[in-house]
Amino acid sequence: MDPISERLRARHPQRIDLSLDRMRLLCATLGDPQDRLPPVIHVAGTNGKGSTVAFIRAIAEAAGLTVHTYTSPHLVRFNERIRLAGRLIEDAPLNAILDRIERVTSLSGGEATVFESTTAAAFLAMSETPADLAIVEVGLGGVLDATNVIARPLLSVITPVDLDHAEFLGTSLRGIAVEKAGILKPGARGLIGRQSEDAMDAITVAAEAVHCPLTVMATDFDAFAERGGMAYQDQERFLDLPLPALVGAHQIDNAGLAVAVALELDLPEDAIVEGLTAVRWPARMQRLTTGTYGEMARAADAELWLDGGHNPHAARALAEALAQRQAKAPRPLALIVGMLGNKDAGGFFDAFSDSAAHVFTVPFDGAAAEPEALAAVARGHGLGATPMTSVQEALSRALALGAGRVVICGSLYLAGEVLGASRETWPN
Repeated sequence: MDPISERLRARHPQRIDLSLDRMRLLCATLGDPQDRLPPVIHVAGTNGKGSTVAFIRAIAEAAGLTVHTYTSPHLVRFNERIRLAGRLIEDAPLNAILDRIERVTSLSGGEATVFESTTAAAFLAMSETPADLAIVEVGLGGVLDATNVIARPLLSVITPVDLDHAEFLGTSLRGIAVEKAGILKPGARGLIGRQSEDAMDAITVAAEAVHCPLTVMATDFDAFAERGGMAYQDQERFLDLPLPALVGAHQIDNAGLAVAVALELDLPEDAIVEGLTAVRWPARMQRLTTGTYGEMARAADAELWLDGGHNPHAARALAEALAQRQAKAPRPLALIVGMLGNKDAGGFFDAFSDSAAHVFTVPFDGAAAEPEALAAVARGHGLGATPMTSVQEALSRALALGAGRVVICGSLYLAGEVLGASRETWPN
């Protein structure tokens, strides 16, 4: 664990307690930094939030704008969560801001959870550093998420809504969509990614209640693969664009949503083209070619991929991306899977039931599912599965058995451990 994360865990409650009361008090004692940010794009959703943020940032920066971003969770270092005017926040200013937060929290006699404290730190840092735009990703849900103290966003964005975090958001897709739609605000246009009918109905009702105009994918605009590239179409224009640098058909939807945001901001087409091809976002179908694991795969003439998707919707997107790659260049497929114990492992493995992949289940630091139990779930969904003690052991076994395409997946926490161990360079 990096030093900033250790500090936060030692000094702040680690529980998830969805409420805005503590966050509002904390922000008030800090002078309400959330009201002094550059124009804010607020992004909620179940899947694709981080990728969509990365696309929007890449396009905006290609247009010459300076951009703050706040995302979660981090993979290797806590600093990844806060990007100030294009650069990851440094340890010294971050520690100084955390000192201020802890001081005012102590003086007020209150407390703040880890996520509330880090969100306040991001708002404070962003409010004191000049920039043209701030992109803020929701942590969990929307209505009561700590980021939802933002009262006047420039735009609200909702990526695809699906089932996840059932212990906090429930198991009703319509109910989860209501939670996500809590970021919609009067007078700030909502740009909505591709949704199921139930989710879209709930978002529409929520938008009407706060008089928020919507621009909706598959109704007002769309994006799709065409002639080896990507096409974007709305009621006014048709853009012939390159495929986004992030791999997978689902990334065309994420990129299309980001393009709609860029056009709402009146950013030029050449910046859109540059941003789509320059974007980087680790652990989203990321090819690993260097470091400990990448070198092991290269020595065996195998492909090694890393993906942090951890729910059934993300698993289906990953399975589709792999199926397309397998159709073009078939290779024996292996999945190295580690998941948190509270995730829907059955729904995750169901997406791969027709893939002919062999699964190797692994542990990681934190509340990970036991490899033996996870392997049993995979077998229950028609997959061969072998529990292992580590990623390195699993990768060695997969390569020894002839796997030519290996995917490490199931958790962003696992992905972070892999990136840290692989010494992969984080893009600053």
